[in-house]
Amino acid sequence: MKEKKIIIAISIIIPLVVASLFRIKLDIELPVFLPPIYATINAFTTLLLIIAVWAIKNKKQKLHKNLMQTAIGLSVVFLVLYILHHATHGDTKFGGQGSIRFLYFFILISHIVLSIAVIPFVLITFVRARKKDFKLHKKIAKIAFPLWLYVAITGVLVYILINPYYT
Repeated sequence: MKEKKIIIAISIIIPLVVASLFRIKLDIELPVFLPPIYATINAFTTLLLIIAVWAIKNKKQKLHKNLMQTAIGLSVVFLVLYILHHATHGDTKFGGQGSIRFLYFFILISHIVLSIAVIPFVLITFVRARKKDFKLHKKIAKIAFPLWLYVAITGVLVYILINPYYT
């Protein structure tokens, strides 16, 4: 299966590229502050995922397809903006103390780990839909959906929690 090799490659390459790009610091000033933009993208992705599940449960396949393709597109835009922000601003240190600090790092670490883990699930689900293998599509979507939804929601939460510490 040619798609399997591509999915494996993409699932490995994306996290490696993102991790390696964190070492790059671009000395440019962006005209906008990106974190609220990519947090908003995560919020929209959350809504699209929820509406897409509603659509498919109500036999609105075309709407479901369009919503899911838009969610994938937004995720790609998010990734580009996220990398661009970190390449121009570096990391922001979380300044909270006590239980909020524990909560923040729990959300952040689970968000990062699952954002990597969800990549092959989303790609497999997408490929199965494109091949009209809806039985297997539905089976993997039951795993991909909650993972992707968690990543989208926690992306917004990470932004809300770190926002007071941006300089």
